[in-house]
Order: sequence, then C-alpha cells, then structure tokens
Amino acid sequence: MSVLDIQNITKRFGTTAAVDNVSFSVDRGEIVALLGPSGCGKTTTLRMIAGFEWPDEGRIVIGGADMATRQPYERNVGLVFQDYALFPHMSVAQNIAYGMKNRGVKRAEISQRIREVLEQVQLPGIEERRPSALSGGQQQRVALARALVTRPDIMLLDEPLSNLDAKLRLQLRREIRTILGRFGCTSIIVTHDQEEAMGLADRIVLMNKGRIEQIDTPHALYQSPRTLFAADFIGHSNWIGGTLSRRGGGAATVETALGLLPVIPRDVADGPVTLCIRPERLALLNSSDQAEIMLDALVERHDPIGADLRIWSRLADGTSVQSLEKNVGRELPAPGARVRLGLRIVDGIVLAGRRQEP
Repeated sequence: MSVLDIQNITKRFGTTAAVDNVSFSVDRGEIVALLGPSGCGKTTTLRMIAGFEWPDEGRIVIGGADMATRQPYERNVGLVFQDYALFPHMSVAQNIAYGMKNRGVKRAEISQRIREVLEQVQLPGIEERRPSALSGGQQQRVALARALVTRPDIMLLDEPLSNLDAKLRLQLRREIRTILGRFGCTSIIVTHDQEEAMGLADRIVLMNKGRIEQIDTPHALYQSPRTLFAADFIGHSNWIGGTLSRRGGGAATVETALGLLPVIPRDVADGPVTLCIRPERLALLNSSDQAEIMLDALVERHDPIGADLRIWSRLADGTSVQSLEKNVGRELPAPGARVRLGLRIVDGIVLAGRRQEP
C-alpha cells in the first residue's frame, strides 16, 4: 500500500521546468532516495511534498489525502534538514518537544515520548544538553528524533549527512537506516551522493534535468542501467562506442574500432550504441587465461584506492579503460607493459546512443 503518490507533477520557475511531469509512489515502510546532480529537481520535488512549493500541474497524495489545499503544518510529515535546524537556545528535550506541542500532544505523553525516542536513537540521558554541547553526529540524531517523535506519515530528509566527515557519514548512514527501520518509517531522502543513496534506500529515483531517468533498486540501477546518464552517474564505467547489429536475427554484435564484440542487447534497437563495462568486470588476464572477450591493452598507471587497485590501460584504438584488482599483494604489470584484458559477454551493458566525451 502506497503512503505517497506523486502524480505527474510539474513545477516551473519562469520558463524553466525544474520538475517536469514526475510520477512515483512510496510504499509503507519503504525508504526511497531522490538522487541526481545539482539542478536535477530532487530538492524542488521534496519541497513540494512538504508543502513549501506548489506544483503547477499534477497531484500529491499522502496517506490517501490530496495535498492540493493543505499548508505545510497541515501535512503529517517529518523534516530533517541539511543543517539540522536545532534551536540553539533550547535543550535537547525542548527541541524534541517543539513539534509535539504544536500538534497538541499532552505534557505527560511528551516527556514519555522524548525518553523513548532518545533511547531509540541511542542518546539516552542528554535531555538537558544544548545543541552546542553535541557532536555533529549527535545533533543529526537529535534532529532525526525530533522528526520521528511526531509519528509522521512520511519522513523527508534533505541531504542529511552532507555536513559530516566521510567516516562519520558512513557510521551515521548505517544508524539512520537502522533507526528508520526500527520505526517502520516511510521515508524520502534527497541526496547527490550515490553511495549514500545506495546505502540508505530500498529504491532510488534517479533524476536528470527535472525528469526521472530510472527508478530501481540500488543493485538493479548499478547492474542494469537503462540510459547513458544512469550508467555514467552511478559508479564508474568504461565506454566503447560502436554499431549494434543482429545480422538477420542471429547473434548480436557491436562493430567497434577494436573489431566485432559479441553482446546481449536486451531491448536496444540496432544502430549506434555505447558499450558500458564496469571496471570490476574487466579482468587483467595471465598469459594462460582465456575469456569470452579479450582486449589487448598497454598499462599506463596504477592508482591504489585502499582495498582495491585501479589499473589504467589504453586499448589498441586509444580508448582509456580502468580495471580493478584486489589489493592482496599480487605482482602487477608495470606501466608500459602489454597486457590482455578479459570479460564475459554478459558483462557488456549495451546502451542506445553514443556517449559524448565530457
């Protein structure tokens, strides 16, 4: 059962459509991320759900009720902002109580809810502290507690981890996912960080230029992108341009400057295409190794990235590609060495159109 239904909403600023005919739904207890680059329309979409902006076209339905005439304070949504938005002159308890007082919750119940929610976010006993006495991670959990304690129909989180350092972001990402799951809270998270979206969300709504590019699980969005933009925005990719041909219904191939490469085209029509190959699917072969597709290359450099080594090589046609090797002490060919890279046919993702180099 969906808690939120977004039906063909459009929002224009002047002649520019910031959000252009966007539709999706969110099921009860589901966490959905709105992901995309700056200016893609994700924050405007969130603001329309919250009631801070009004769509020029379309409908927003929360809990079965049309929000067309409802002000922000009339919508049962919880908000967690990028900058936490805690009142500095109030204690933690007063900050958390603020939303409940506006909703008419009785004083005795307010105290009980504050104790319960602080236990849930693993911050018991800090009711009398001021926000300035808390770390960034603690402040974010207090902001989360303040939103959750009102028992909203839906939680809206706007770039909730962007003010934290990388290690704390990873830690708090796991905690937020656990906390939202514990409350069974239906949630929408706006972020430009793909790792954050993939680590937090059950599904991702990938947006670009005001429109939806793809809605899918994190796994499916990475493994089976449907457009060049989706494949480029999510993760790293190698690109080989060519022309797809099924040759009268037989085996499909892509004609490239490297020769004919066998592919599984799925629903892509014959014509100009780009072959997307994820770096971890491009293996550095030993002299005795064989693969379904093998490409000759010249090693250019190694980039250590912690647990992995990124190896940059140049193919015979001049295309630069990257492959990943686990950093386990294996001796690697030095820059300048000639090598062979291998992949399976199923590892080449065929996408319609030719990718333009940035």
